[in-house]
Amino acid sequence: MTTLFRKIVDEQELKDPRVFLRRFAEQARLLAERDGDARLATLEPAESTVEAWYYGQRRPHRDARRVLVAWFGHTIDALWAPAPESAVMSRGAVLDCEAGDLHEMRRNASMAARRARDFAMGADQGHLGDETLGYLQDEVRRIAEEYPKKPLPTIFDDLVAAQSDAFRLIEGGRARPSQLRQLHVLAALLSWHMAKACHDLGDPVSAMMHARAAGVSAEQAEHPALGALVDGLKSLVSYWSGRGADALFYARKGAEAHPEVRGTVSVWLPGLEGRAAALLGDGTTAAAAMEHAARQRDLVEPDDLDELGGLLTFPVAKELYYRVETEVLLGHELRRASTGADAEQAVAVFSDRSAPYWAFGDEAGARCNLAVIRLLDGELEGAADALRPVLDLPPAQRNRGIVVSAQRVQRALAHSPTRTTVLAGELREEIADFSPSAPPHALPR
Repeated sequence: MTTLFRKIVDEQELKDPRVFLRRFAEQARLLAERDGDARLATLEPAESTVEAWYYGQRRPHRDARRVLVAWFGHTIDALWAPAPESAVMSRGAVLDCEAGDLHEMRRNASMAARRARDFAMGADQGHLGDETLGYLQDEVRRIAEEYPKKPLPTIFDDLVAAQSDAFRLIEGGRARPSQLRQLHVLAALLSWHMAKACHDLGDPVSAMMHARAAGVSAEQAEHPALGALVDGLKSLVSYWSGRGADALFYARKGAEAHPEVRGTVSVWLPGLEGRAAALLGDGTTAAAAMEHAARQRDLVEPDDLDELGGLLTFPVAKELYYRVETEVLLGHELRRASTGADAEQAVAVFSDRSAPYWAFGDEAGARCNLAVIRLLDGELEGAADALRPVLDLPPAQRNRGIVVSAQRVQRALAHSPTRTTVLAGELREEIADFSPSAPPHALPR
């Protein structure tokens, strides 16, 4: 549905959030002067909020509504209703048509590419050719790169198909021994991402099934770092499912079973151990694990998993995010002053979407941690500012970890000194809408 708001934005060539926000600031200052309300002069929505307005995923709240109504001369209900039909096609409509044609061409190109892949994989009768392996390697690299940055529905079908291809080629008996090891590495990586996908969809049972399949392939490939990575994922799935003891067990198992690993997975495992211990309320173990992670960082020698990137590497920025989350879970047991500064820094580093390590899930988690800290300090408006980009995420990006993080903010709201204010009530309602009591077990279509 194209809303009237979207149509006006298109016709005035304001689709770029940066351009829109400059005009919004001008209108906010004018309204502040007209109504004598100085607060409006500094009103500045996030770029992700503007995008959510544009695509009809969220309506503006409170003061932003006043600015938009004064600016465009329509009520909020009218702005968010379907745009009226017009005999003359606007520039925005022309652009929509062009975008539709481009989308259709891209879809057809993608279908043709899949058909070419199927042809290549079936053409090597009696043996497995290098081009067949190349197709699968390209898919693994692309999926690893895109997974943390894009909504799951945009890559899920490709992930399922690639995992199926890897299994079929392993079982087909056409691979030479050297190729078979490569196939098991690829199958392990694809099954690992399938496990993460099932976890993100709120299905920990299926996630563990795929993780075990990944572990089998990692063992067949004799790849210690992959084995450690699989144990790390089992810890992560257990952690977000609230099973702290299991999360602690798998994190320790991965480190103890693979002491020779020197890639960043060797830092991830003690980071996972620290979070798991914090979930269990064990501050001593959590602190020791985080210190261990810092020591391991100094010993890192990047490996093939780090080269692939995405979720397969554990950069310094993510270590900071884990440390903050560990301290947030422990509350008073660790240093509050340093926690606040670290939380601010974690949000700052994950707000740079051009950074190679950026992931929408990590940014959301870092923002939720900052919101909890601000609530504990009685800073309700600061907490709301930190949380706003999270609440503006489209449904396809509200994965299991993000939902649980938002629910932690909701619990912190219930104990905040500001819990009886109007803004606190509005935030609670938004989080309730954002975080359904039972996460979906099926991929949204």
